This record gives sequence, structure tokens and C-alpha cells, in this order.
Amino acid sequence: MARQVSKAVDEAVGMKADLLLIDMNTYGGMLDAADSIRTRLLNLPIKTVVFINNNAASAGALISISCNKIYMRKGGSIGAATVVDQNGDVVPDKYQSYMRSMMRSTAQARGRDPRIAEAMVDPRTYIEGINDSGKVLTFTSAEAVKNNYCEGIAESIEEVLTMEQITNYTITEYDPTWVDVLISFLISPAVSGVLILLMLGGIYYELQAPGIGFPLMVAVAAAVMYFAPLYLEGLAENWEVLVALAGFALIVVEIFVLPGFGVAGISGILLLVFGLSVSMLGNDGLDFSGLSMEKIAVSFAVVLVSMSAVLLLFVFTGKALTTSPVFNKMVLQTSMTAEEGFAASGEILNQLTGKTGITLSMLRPSGKVEIEGEVYEARANTGYIDQGKNVLVVRAELGGVFVKEV
Repeated sequence: MARQVSKAVDEAVGMKADLLLIDMNTYGGMLDAADSIRTRLLNLPIKTVVFINNNAASAGALISISCNKIYMRKGGSIGAATVVDQNGDVVPDKYQSYMRSMMRSTAQARGRDPRIAEAMVDPRTYIEGINDSGKVLTFTSAEAVKNNYCEGIAESIEEVLTMEQITNYTITEYDPTWVDVLISFLISPAVSGVLILLMLGGIYYELQAPGIGFPLMVAVAAAVMYFAPLYLEGLAENWEVLVALAGFALIVVEIFVLPGFGVAGISGILLLVFGLSVSMLGNDGLDFSGLSMEKIAVSFAVVLVSMSAVLLLFVFTGKALTTSPVFNKMVLQTSMTAEEGFAASGEILNQLTGKTGITLSMLRPSGKVEIEGEVYEARANTGYIDQGKNVLVVRAELGGVFVKEV
């Protein structure tokens, strides 16, 4: 909704509209989204009017008082802006303090009593004759009019315009396109988290299973759906995308080229987390001053939780997935039985060091090689090796042989 309001505001400014009217009926929503909407409305050079078409609770109250004029339907209500979590439980006071401050400053900016705005958040705010019951304040439409939190009672947008003494007008209603709806869906934190999981998971299985292409297609599609909407919205900048790609490249180098896990791997993880996280934020370069700490924390939390989920997926389902019937149809499969001449004992493998062979499949970095007429599991010592290449065994372990191209 924050994105759609922003688009509507841009459209109103572009067409030089005389009035922006919001038709509101909400029980509330996310604080960071409400703050984004509030900020746009407070800084808008166009006159703003909100018609509370029944409810303006919580975040809706904050957005309403950020408008120049408020009108309410008979029987409507405004208030109850205490910050709660997903379960409806009141969160710690540091969050309430931030909300109280926003409500007060917004009310002051529009010439309304800031104490009343604060009382909509904090039941401890005592206002004689208005909020003296020790409960969070919520106004009915009549009470809002009486206390200068509503300019009048109306039953329709047409009545609102009449009360504003506007008789000759043309209404243009903002109607989001399917592209806007799709972009709004893709940039939501929950969907972004799933796309990150598909990105990393797809690349992992592509690297682990030679001859496979489907996981890579999934990873590329997820990457496009993750970065493209953010890029089109002006959130993801070129350097942020490059940082994320550089982070992933360092992780790949650490896992498949360098022994152990050190500077390259740690740097890669940090760059990947930073690149994916800041891509979701509307920062200006390295300037994050215009963003709330809550929004920044949510962005990094989405990335970290998604990466943790990918790690758990690798640990608990990696083996089962790569051996499933559906997966096997996409992977080069060779049954290595003793009757067919396959060998895997430690003694035989140790004798292979220094011998040459040929790759039966591309090593990315794992695959199959043929050495002296027998087939073995093999792993490229560095990088990838194409199918049909001559290779030299540099060392052998129970899990297979390590080879390099010759």
C-alpha cells in the first residue's frame, strides 16, 4: 500500500491536481509503511483530504492526521494507535515512544492537539474530559468533530467535496496496473525471502549435480524476480547488485577452489548479505539517514533468515533431494556396480594417483571419469573441466578421485 500511495501521489503531482483525496477504511498495518505514507503526505504541495469510510485505526489514524482535512462517516472511528506485534500483543515501550513522537509531531504539523494524538497511543496520557479513563483513546465521528480531529461528517466522497465547497470538479481515481500489483507482490519481505532461498538453493544444487540445468534456471528466474522489481522501483542500484554478485562469487571460489574456509568465504558472506539487504532499501548510496532502523532491521532479517533456511535445507534434505526420482531424471546417473567394473575401495583408489583418464561428464566440480577402462566418481581439483577432456589424478580419497586437466 505504501508503494501504491506513492505512485498515486506522483500521478497527482504530475497532472497538477488541486486535491488529493484518500478514501480510507483500515484497521491498521505495518508501522514503516504507515510512516512512509505519512511522510509523503506531509511534504505534498497539494491539499490532502481523507474520508474515513468507517475505520481509521492504528496506522490509519497516523495517516489520517497527516492530511490537511479529515471527514468521517457517521458511526466511524479514529484512534487506537498502540503498536502491537503479529499476535496483537503490545510491544515494548521503546516502540510506543517512537509512535507517540510521530503522532505528536504529525498533529502539530496539521494544527491539531498533540496530546490527543499521543493519547491514541498511550493510555497513561491524561486529558481531562477527553481521556481520563486510563485507556487508549479512540474517537467516534462526533467526538472527533468536537475535539478538532474531524472537519465534518459525510456519507460519501461527493458530500466531502460539497463540504469543501467544491462543485465543479473531475475525479481521477488511481488504478494500479497489473505490473504495479506484481511488483508490489514481489518486493514484499515474505516473497523476497522465498526468492533468496530459491536463488541460493538452485545455485547450490547446480554446482553439486553434474549435467543438470533445471536448478540453475530456477536460480536465474528467482534472481530476476528479486532484483528487477527493486531496480525498477529505484531501490536496487547497480553497485548493490554488483556487491551481491561479488559476494556469491567469493563464496563459490572459497568452496570449490580454495582449501578450508577463510577470508574469501567470510568476505563473500558479508558482501552477499549486505548486497541483498540494501537492495530492498531506498538508501542514497551509503546514506541511510532517511530510513528508519525498523525498516533496515527488517531488510537484513529477511536475508539472514532466508540464508539460514537454505543452510538447513542443505543439511537436512540435500541428500534426499539429489537422490529423488524426479531429481534423478535431470541428472546424469550411472550405476556403479562391481559387476560392471566400478571400483571404490581405498586401496584401489590410492593406486590411481598419477594415472590419467578422460571425463565422461562435465566436472562442475563433481562428475564421472574413466581411468584404465573403469569409471570413478571424480572432482575437479580447481574450477570446472569439460566432458571428454584428458585428466590426471592428483590424489584419491574414499569419496572419489581429485583430477586436473592435462
